[in-house]
Order: sequence, then structure tokens, then C-alpha cells
Amino acid sequence: MFASETRTWWTGREARPSDRRKWVKVFEACDEDKKGYLSREDFKVAVVMLFGYKPTKIEADSVMTSINSNASGICLEEFIKLMEKKKAAQLHQNEIRQIFTAFDRQYRGFLTLEDFKKAFKQVAPKLSERIVLEAFSHLSCTSVPSTVEAFKKHLSD
Repeated sequence: MFASETRTWWTGREARPSDRRKWVKVFEACDEDKKGYLSREDFKVAVVMLFGYKPTKIEADSVMTSINSNASGICLEEFIKLMEKKKAAQLHQNEIRQIFTAFDRQYRGFLTLEDFKKAFKQVAPKLSERIVLEAFSHLSCTSVPSTVEAFKKHLSD
């Protein structure tokens, strides 16, 4: 959930000063030995502190291999870049979930074609039914109702 998920949604704008200050404080707190970088374990602790979850081994491996291979760990500058990407991905996920929830009026956790039609009738009343059907078929790709995960995948492509 760092680099690849932000490819189309991250605008490249700088993080807010308050975010940067928080990331610097967390970096300094996790760099207990004041070595100037975070090890893999330090990085995991930092993510827990900032985002409330422990990164998977795959996620940590992905981050560690994406940084300078000559480095002993993640320096502050690289950490800030990673946190900018992480925050952008998190904002993107939240936005998708909000859109899905607006479509899923009965809070079932999936969308039916009828849900989809009703939502589009409200937000784009002049859109032809053919286009709505096409959009839904791209989203679901099967006859089963479309879930939030399918919705996320479709919007991220």
C-alpha cells in the first residue's frame, strides 16, 4: 500500500507541515540508537505508531527493496517520501470506500445492478442506461454482486 497503489491518485504535492513534523518525531522516536536510519523493525514500529497496523512481511520487504540498496536502512528523507505515499494511498482508499458506501444504500457490503442504476440516476440522470450497464459489467465482470474490493480494484486500474 505504498508506491504502487498511488500511481494515478498521488498528485505529488508536498505534505502538510504538521504531517512532516509528526513523521520526523516518529522517525526520531523509532531511531532509538540515533543511527540516522530506520531498520526493518524500526520501520514496522513507525508504521504502527502512525497508521495503527503492523506491516506484513511482504509490505516491509517491498519498502526495504525500494530504497537505496547501499543504505543500511531508511533515512529520514526516504521515510518522509514513503509516508507521503502511504498517506496518499490511505486517502485514496477512504475516498473509494465513501463512494462505495454512497452506492450501497442498504449497507449490504456489495452492489447490485439496481443499486448502481439508482446511484447513477441521482448523480448523472442524463447518462444512458447502456453506459450504466456497461460500467456495471466492467465492475462486476461476473453475475455476482459487486463488492467494495471489486469497486476499489476497478477504480485503481
